[in-house]
Amino acid sequence: MAVPKRKTSKSKVRKRRTHQKTAGPNVSVCPEPDCGEPKLHHTACPDCGSYKGRSVLNLDEE
Repeated sequence: MAVPKRKTSKSKVRKRRTHQKTAGPNVSVCPEPDCGEPKLHHTACPDCGSYKGRSVLNLDEE
């Protein structure tokens, strides 16, 4: 069984792992004409409370 002769340095490990970063969340724009706020995919809009063209959250209008 092959065994490394030397310990892999921190520098070498970190150079190899530079491309393993996680990406940020995909953000879309609310399709409601009067809203347009950014929101996560497949979630209700936190500003207007709509999802797929219908109101699903009861937000108090102030």
